Amino acid sequence: MAQPTAAGTGFNIVIVGQGGRLQYEAVIFAASLRAMSPGFTGRLLVAEPQPGPLWRGDPRVTGEQTRARLQELGAEIVPFDTRHFGKSYPYGNKIEALFALPEGEPFVFFDTDTLVTGEIADVPFDFDRPSASLRRSGTWPEPDLYGPGYTAIWKSLYDKFGLDFETSLDAGQPDEYWKRYLYFNAGYFFYRCPRVFGQRFLDYALAIRDDPPPELVCQSLDPWLDQVTLPLVIHSLGGGRDTLPEGWLDGTVTCHYRTLPLLYARESDGVIDVLEKITAPNRIKKVLKEYDAIKRMIYQGRGHKVRALFDQDNLPRREQAIRNTIKRNGFWMR
Repeated sequence: MAQPTAAGTGFNIVIVGQGGRLQYEAVIFAASLRAMSPGFTGRLLVAEPQPGPLWRGDPRVTGEQTRARLQELGAEIVPFDTRHFGKSYPYGNKIEALFALPEGEPFVFFDTDTLVTGEIADVPFDFDRPSASLRRSGTWPEPDLYGPGYTAIWKSLYDKFGLDFETSLDAGQPDEYWKRYLYFNAGYFFYRCPRVFGQRFLDYALAIRDDPPPELVCQSLDPWLDQVTLPLVIHSLGGGRDTLPEGWLDGTVTCHYRTLPLLYARESDGVIDVLEKITAPNRIKKVLKEYDAIKRMIYQGRGHKVRALFDQDNLPRREQAIRNTIKRNGFWMR
């Protein structure tokens, strides 16, 4: 179990470290945090799922060198047990990992496919009013032509948990337009206590998964369960879409790049400079080259070939069009 955060350090950062791609992304995240945010004096916790019946194999970080690099970068690997999700829904890791964190200490969760590009200690978090990433698109729900629509679907969820639906709406957006409804990307979120947030997140997610309202009968919850649940949790805890000023996370301080081909295709020159600078040291390179996508994209120059396919000042509006172009040219990797 993680040890208490020293007084005055503000907050903990948590990412999930798991065998495979995520462990290498965790090294990149840790390296970027240390290089770009010297003012952060809190703890970086890498939550590691432990083997159990809900996994087919061992989900833990593999390789002593990887673990050593994470620790050298100041990360603390903390174990957590998988009791509800596992292989059937690995996105549930971000819910169950919260129970491994110190109770009562503010936290910020980040997906591992995030690059720190600025001073995170300067971000004006209001940990009493949680929020999450607004770098999202209208991926859920997908209303049927004959209904129910956005309002009926979302209201059924708020009603299920006794929440005030009307106060969650963005009145500046038109009815039945997806942005009117509280919706986040789960690439980051924060609150004053991981246990309170985690228990609410878990309770709501299980209730939606196991007993969804009738209005959800035609809606997919895989992989969307975490993002369906997250706005309900945030609203129930007094948070919302406007508790963190724009331009910090998913802005000047962090970049949720999702995949390396997408990073090279659409992010700024500054983001790429950070990525290539923090992955250049030999001790980090030796570990990261074990993963083929990282080796080819960063160290063998494929990323710059991807970048040359696009005009970064005039990118396709839809991400799928960017992905299709990369795939068509044989450069897609994950």
